[in-house]
Amino acid sequence: MKINQGKRTKDGEWVFNKTVKLVKPLVLVFADRYILESEGIYDEIRSMYPDGELVFGSTSGEIMDTNVFEETITLTAIEFEKTRFEIVSENVSDYVDIKKMGRAISDRFNKKGLSHMFIVSDGSFVNGSGLIEGLESDKNFNASITGGLCGDGARFEKTLTSYNEKPKQGEVVAIGFYGETLEVSYANYGGWTPFGPERTITKSIGNVLYEIDGQPALDLYKKYLGDKAKELPQAALLYPLTVQQNKDSEPLVRTILNIDEEANSMILAGDVPVSSKVQLMMSTMDDIAEGASNAAELAMLNRTNQPELAILVSCVGRKLVLAERTEEEIEEVMDVIGGQAKITGFYSYGEMAPFAGKNECQLHNQTMTLTLMSE
Repeated sequence: MKINQGKRTKDGEWVFNKTVKLVKPLVLVFADRYILESEGIYDEIRSMYPDGELVFGSTSGEIMDTNVFEETITLTAIEFEKTRFEIVSENVSDYVDIKKMGRAISDRFNKKGLSHMFIVSDGSFVNGSGLIEGLESDKNFNASITGGLCGDGARFEKTLTSYNEKPKQGEVVAIGFYGETLEVSYANYGGWTPFGPERTITKSIGNVLYEIDGQPALDLYKKYLGDKAKELPQAALLYPLTVQQNKDSEPLVRTILNIDEEANSMILAGDVPVSSKVQLMMSTMDDIAEGASNAAELAMLNRTNQPELAILVSCVGRKLVLAERTEEEIEEVMDVIGGQAKITGFYSYGEMAPFAGKNECQLHNQTMTLTLMSE
C-alpha cells in the first residue's frame, strides 16, 4: 500500500507529506463545504491525479495525522498493491425509498470476493439506518460496512459528496474492496453517559421523532435544554439520545439533525422505532478522549498485521464538547494503533460500523469509529 497525503487552506498552497508516484489510486478528499463549492476545486484535484478515482465529502472538521483542521481540504491518495476496489454512487433524489437506494447500490457490486464496503454519504437527506438496511438486504451480501454521513460544520445547511464529479447534494458513494490479502478491522465507541428518566417513544416514522411518553418530543426536549433551546439544532449535539429498541439489543446513540417547529418533531440521523426506550446523554472531555482510546483498542484486537491506513469518522458533537482539546482523541487513537498508520478522516453527522465482534452494520452518533486496513 502506497499513500500520499496533503492539505491546503482555502486560500493557501498545497502542502504534501513525502510523495511517491501512484498508479490509479483511490483519492479520498475531505473538506469544508464552502471549499468544495468553490469553482475549479474538482478540476484542481483531477489535474493532480488524472487516473485517480476521486471521492469527495464535506465535513465538520478534517482529520489528517493527529491534526484536526477547519476550513481546509485534505487529500489521501492510496495505491493498493494487492487489493482491487470498485466504486458506486447513487443520488437520493432518484429514489422515493432510502432502503431501495441502498439495495440498488449493493446490487451494482459483484458480491463474490467483496470483503468490505466504505460509505461516504450525504448527511442532510439520508436516513443512515435505512441506507444500511438496504445495503445489507441481499442475502448474498456478506461484506462488512463502515463509513459516515458527511458534515457541514455545525451549520446543518447542506452536505456535499461525489465520485469522479463535482461535489453535490444527496449523493451516496460506496467503495467496495476485494482481495484475500486485505485485512480490515473496525470498531466504535462513545464515552457518553445516560441521565434523567428513561422514557418511551410513542410516535415516530423512520428517523422522525414525534412523541415521547405521549408528549410532543420537541416540546419535551426544549424543556430539558432550557435557554439552550434557542440554539437548536446545534445545541442538541451536546445532549444526544440513547435509544434501545428492546432489552436484547445494543443501545444506539442518536443526535438531532434538524427540527420541524410546525410538526413539533425532531429529525434524527437514524431510525428511532416506536416503543424504544430513550434517555438523554451527556459527556466530559476526558470521557470522550477515553472513548476514542477504547475504540482503537477494540479495532486492534486479533489483527494479524499492523494497520497501514486508518480512516477515522468521529461525530461533530464530540468535537463541540472537546473544543480546543479535539486533537486529543486523535492522539489517543495513534497511541494505540501505532505511528506507522497513515490517518485520515472527518467529523460527521453519523458514523457507520458494526459493534465489535459483529458483522451487521449500525448507524451511530457521538462515536469515534475506526476502519483499519493493511495488505
